[in-house]
Amino acid sequence: MNDIAKEAVNFLDLDLIKIIYLFIVGFVGGLVSGFIGSGGAFVLTPAMMSMGVPGLVAVASNMCHKFPKALVGAIKRARYGQVDVKIGIVLGISAEAGVLYGAHIQESIKKSFGDAGSNLYVSTAFVVILAIVGGYVLRDAWKIHKSGNALEEEKVTKLARWVQSIHIPGTMVYFKSLRAKVSVLFTIPLGFATGMLAATIAVGGFVGVPAMIYVLGAPSLMASASELVIAFVMGCGGSFKYALSGLVDIRLAMIILAGSLFGVQLGAMGTTYVKPYLIKVVMGVIMVIVLVSRGLMVPVYMSQLKLIATLGEGTVKMLRNISFVIMILALVIGAFIIIRAIWQGRRAEHEISAKEVLEHGKV
Repeated sequence: MNDIAKEAVNFLDLDLIKIIYLFIVGFVGGLVSGFIGSGGAFVLTPAMMSMGVPGLVAVASNMCHKFPKALVGAIKRARYGQVDVKIGIVLGISAEAGVLYGAHIQESIKKSFGDAGSNLYVSTAFVVILAIVGGYVLRDAWKIHKSGNALEEEKVTKLARWVQSIHIPGTMVYFKSLRAKVSVLFTIPLGFATGMLAATIAVGGFVGVPAMIYVLGAPSLMASASELVIAFVMGCGGSFKYALSGLVDIRLAMIILAGSLFGVQLGAMGTTYVKPYLIKVVMGVIMVIVLVSRGLMVPVYMSQLKLIATLGEGTVKMLRNISFVIMILALVIGAFIIIRAIWQGRRAEHEISAKEVLEHGKV
């Protein structure tokens, strides 16, 4: 057993409260995953870290639970005609290379700087990625809402139109979600970045979904659904890679998987009742809240690595508690938005059905 595995066997002690917490977190993560297709891991990884799970173990266990959940979500959404399997597989193949490279970086950091270094790396990556992608997605959703065009079909971005206009002989592939051909020379770097991010913070969808929407030109619903195919491919390879180093806590993976299997089907069902822009709203809101939660822990890890002055025990405890509460807030808000959208959609559907029955009775 190597040095990393020797440290990793010191996994978290689990009591009933922690098991229930993980199950609920898994349910919300699955709910978000089924809804926006980005794996929900941006909720799950910080949630596990907030319990004291080392960052690298949280990422590895997250990836392990991901691929069966992603498979269930992809099958569910394929029934609604939302999945582009080809784009998922094409991006997933290059994402696998990114996963292997990202996992290597993670393990190197763990070896050199221990848990504090790994936690700082994961948290900093969360803050930077969430600030950029979350801010952009929220801004886009706000512009759509403000324009009053929420019911209109989504427009392809200028960047996506340019990408689709580039013809490179021998590399062009037609994707039904794009209704156009795109060179795989554009999909390879996007897939690689998605996989590398997945291995770093277990949330490749933060790159994968926006990339499909804004760079390739896929509609939000199909991008979020096709991301589940990518997540399945990445999850298989990433789990195997991390398991070889003894970094997967199978107990955590199975508990959150149990919760997420319920949530992912409910979230997938929710996509049939909402306007596409609402997917962007949910994604952006949760990203920004999680950003704040992880950002509060950065000084703690920097203090442990002696990069800044040592923080007092009271300060560390306060930051941990605030970070945990904000994390819970993100879970509650995300679940509330999705469940409310489902409830409103079902109610509207029932009203229309009742009206049709009434009109039919009159005839």
